[in-house]
Amino acid sequence: MSEHTHGGITHTHDHNHETQIHSHAHAHTKAVLNRLSRAIGHMNAVRGMVERGRDCSEVLIQLAAVRSAINRTCEVILKDHLEHCVVDAINTGDMETLEKLKRAVELLMK
Repeated sequence: MSEHTHGGITHTHDHNHETQIHSHAHAHTKAVLNRLSRAIGHMNAVRGMVERGRDCSEVLIQLAAVRSAINRTCEVILKDHLEHCVVDAINTGDMETLEKLKRAVELLMK
């Protein structure tokens, strides 16, 4: 397990290369969970709108809000990952983490 500090926040990485597990504390977990809760709330509202036969344009507006909430959540996670995980990967020569980021960004951009 390696531990380092970025901007006053201690960040721990637990690398288990035998099972390919990479776990660590995230600086913005609470913010991510709050954003996910909001997105889930929006999705539940959209489902209810569809079940009640609401106007399609209203449903589309709410889906845009869901997409925005998810995109912002992705931004927070990506920023945390770049500031902590990728910095650590570069410092330790962990090319696997960098390749995983590359694949994740490719999927996000589709």
